[in-house]
Amino acid sequence: MSRRRYSDEFKIEAVKQVVENGYTITDTAERLGVHPTSLSSWIKRFKSPEAQVKYSIQQSADVEIKRLQKELKRVTQERDILKKAAVYFTEETSLRERFACFASHTE
Repeated sequence: MSRRRYSDEFKIEAVKQVVENGYTITDTAERLGVHPTSLSSWIKRFKSPEAQVKYSIQQSADVEIKRLQKELKRVTQERDILKKAAVYFTEETSLRERFACFASHTE
């Protein structure tokens, strides 16, 4: 039987189930399909002050990444709109110039 590897995010969420939501280690471990000893060790590790600092830094980074992704999407949409507007006004100007040229030759 091979050992399963869990991401830090999974471990943190499992620890939250016990620490913040008040579920028992046994129930939480059973629901998540992990061994209760593993869950206990994750709790000890993630409750340390260093781990909490690391987690809060990671959380702020995640929030910043989401904000930047949202801003990038908005700016990309604005750029696309401006590109379409530039093409539209270029075609409009081109048509006016052609009609002006045509009108001057007919007079």
